[in-house]
Amino acid sequence: MRQELISLRDKAGLTQENVAAAIGVSRSSYGHIETGARNPTYFQAKKIAKLFGVVVEDIFFECDCFRMKRCRIDS
Repeated sequence: MRQELISLRDKAGLTQENVAAAIGVSRSSYGHIETGARNPTYFQAKKIAKLFGVVVEDIFFECDCFRMKRCRIDS
């Protein structure tokens, strides 16, 4: 998940500071999101996904986790 953020940012040619400004947080706050030290709010996640032209689920949700939850509910 976090590596995906770094990869998307690098591909877009943006710095952490650029992304932070686009979503309305400090560079250090965005840096914490990239490293996994902090989770973004829903609205920040939506802004990040829009900036990179992807959907939120592509970056912030792992399919395996959802499969495990679904299995527990279906059991």
